[in-house]
Amino acid sequence: MAEITAALVKNLREKTGAGMMDCKKALVESDGDIEAAIDWLRTKGLSAAAKKAGRVTSEGLIGVSIEGNTGALVEVNAETDFVARNDDFQAFVRTVSELALKSGNDMEALKETPYPGTDRNVAEELTNLIATIGENMSLRRLEVVEVGQGVLSSYIHNAVASDLGKIGVLVALESEADADKLNAIGKQLAMHVASSNPQAVSRDGLEPAVIERERNFLAEQARGSGKPEDIIEKMLDGRMRKFYEDVCLLDQTFVIDGETKVEKVLETAAKNAGGPIQVSNFGVFILGEGIEKKEEDFAAEVAAVAGT
Repeated sequence: MAEITAALVKNLREKTGAGMMDCKKALVESDGDIEAAIDWLRTKGLSAAAKKAGRVTSEGLIGVSIEGNTGALVEVNAETDFVARNDDFQAFVRTVSELALKSGNDMEALKETPYPGTDRNVAEELTNLIATIGENMSLRRLEVVEVGQGVLSSYIHNAVASDLGKIGVLVALESEADADKLNAIGKQLAMHVASSNPQAVSRDGLEPAVIERERNFLAEQARGSGKPEDIIEKMLDGRMRKFYEDVCLLDQTFVIDGETKVEKVLETAAKNAGGPIQVSNFGVFILGEGIEKKEEDFAAEVAAVAGT
């Protein structure tokens, strides 16, 4: 039996918003496994963890660059939103996204890449920028997306400058069809991805462990209704279908019209473009996704300074 420490309970409480005793019980039931405890709380209706887990809380910028058949997304974090409006910070993010086109999905290689116009590499230039602006920053992640024959389309949401913003998306469309028509549907799909944040292109792209975990969770939830197993199996089919509609791009409802499945949208676009169109890959970065932001208690801070 794992030791259920106060720190572990606090961590689960921060992630879920559930009560302290409920968190402790969840951890006991799951032998200290945080993710299993979150599922236990969800089953009992005690947690909004699924909605809170990806809450955007950090600051900085997402940068996107495309050159030919290669595109790159980078996320550079800072302490405050003020820095995102700094010209030097924006120039750094834009330059790093361009350099990432050559580094592949290798963060260490990117950090060691010579930074243009200086005798420093990317990591050293970031250190220099921290010293110049006076705020801590980090180069958090990158993703390179490539397409064989076709186009790469991008979209930036909440843009503060060209190719810089709070959400960045790349969509790879494999096709021999007309490039202009591909770019038109690609732009719309990139906007859809920014809005719906799918986990995979299709069901085949989901990790088996992810599917099994969700099915087990939904089965446990369904059994709570007291219905017989044959009815539960039918309930599971419907609930798993809804799960796929939430997380798989092709199963999602297209946000542009609010009614057509993305798979059908692609079929129609293919007829108009004169050739089959396949979404081979996509990348989406949401600024600060998965990072818990420190909550400042300004009243307590003022009281401490005042000695009250």
